[in-house]
Amino acid sequence: MQVQLETLSNLERRMNIALPMAAIDAQVTERLKRVARTAKIQGFRPGKAPLKIVEANYGAQVREEVLGEQVQQGFYSAVNEQKLRVAGYPRFEPVAAEGDAENFKFAATFEVYPEVKVGELADKEIKKPSTPVTDVEIEKTIDILRKQRTRYNRVERAAAEGDRVIIDFKGSIDGVLFDGGSSENFPFVIGQGQMLADFEAGVTGMKEGEVKNVEVSFPADYHGKDVAGKTAVFEITVKNVAEATLPEVNEEFAKLLGIADGDVEKMRAEIRKNVEREVKRRLQARTKEAVMQALLDATEITLPKALVQLEIGRLIEQAQRDMQQRGMNVKDMPFPPELFAQQAERRVALGLILAEVVDANKLEAKPEQVKAMIEEFADSYEHPEEVLTWYYASADRLEGPTSMVLEDNVVEFVLSKAKVEVEELSFDALMGNNA
Repeated sequence: MQVQLETLSNLERRMNIALPMAAIDAQVTERLKRVARTAKIQGFRPGKAPLKIVEANYGAQVREEVLGEQVQQGFYSAVNEQKLRVAGYPRFEPVAAEGDAENFKFAATFEVYPEVKVGELADKEIKKPSTPVTDVEIEKTIDILRKQRTRYNRVERAAAEGDRVIIDFKGSIDGVLFDGGSSENFPFVIGQGQMLADFEAGVTGMKEGEVKNVEVSFPADYHGKDVAGKTAVFEITVKNVAEATLPEVNEEFAKLLGIADGDVEKMRAEIRKNVEREVKRRLQARTKEAVMQALLDATEITLPKALVQLEIGRLIEQAQRDMQQRGMNVKDMPFPPELFAQQAERRVALGLILAEVVDANKLEAKPEQVKAMIEEFADSYEHPEEVLTWYYASADRLEGPTSMVLEDNVVEFVLSKAKVEVEELSFDALMGNNA
């Protein structure tokens, strides 16, 4: 086998390979003999057809198979000899023999992995968020859980903020009804911002059975272009006014939350445990994001186009699956690759950088770390031991926790090198309760 390597660009290579035709012909003949043992050809008993007849029927197919295998084997043999790390898939194309009948020539164009050199981390500033979990946060969480179980009881008074009303309404502009401006038995809670402010203000103070015309101004940037910037008149009929009633924090409430014996203190302890777990998870996610950005900022890297394209393909497939699971028909829906390019580039870059950091600093995941990670997952389930058994039943299932441990090891390593500033973050800001 003859090999000639060309450098086309920083990462792109072209390898010209010549394979001895005699070896290929020998492989074809050997395979045809094997095919002849069982070949069913009209006019001959199975396995009794002459080799020339077998070749006439199967020769082209067998030669194509052998050539494909020889090209693959020859390419990867040459790659190993040259100690090259191929990124993505090579592109093969035949090369004209130009009078050389003794060799089959082809070219493989491909990219190699870049050399990754992580820059100086000591100068990087990383903000590490910190959020304490106190009794105040536990009470906030209990209040949220109570609101999620709100009951509405009919009242005969005028509607006020926090009440749920059920209404019929008809909206018109210049006396003409407009699309989407009418509904019957429509429920909403006053004060939650579900309706425009003018609309809610008009309903506030109305009683069951009352009918009223309310003038509503749509903002100029309203999502409905036909009504944006216009003023409409809504005829509103209130059919029901209901007052919100939150459950008391008692034995019955504790049972609703899964505490079998209704012990309120057990409930609080369980809520605290869950809140602390969620706070820890979110803090770790924010810290990890800051570390990953620091690594990206510290490292100049040229990305193999092939890896980026593969990642774009994976992201598109993921988006399609997500939409299908939501009941959406994605058959004719376009997924422009450029929409996923930036995310794909970031993921490919981080994958290469993390691999280098792990390898250079021996940050491989240890078995005890993986086990601890799985035990932490399992702790939120009713039967943790079953979760542990499930993960260890297959090596493939350990890949997820192992990858997470690797990332955690990288995070700790980077934090040990960089300038870390602890940043106090409120519970509401962390949990997204700022609205």
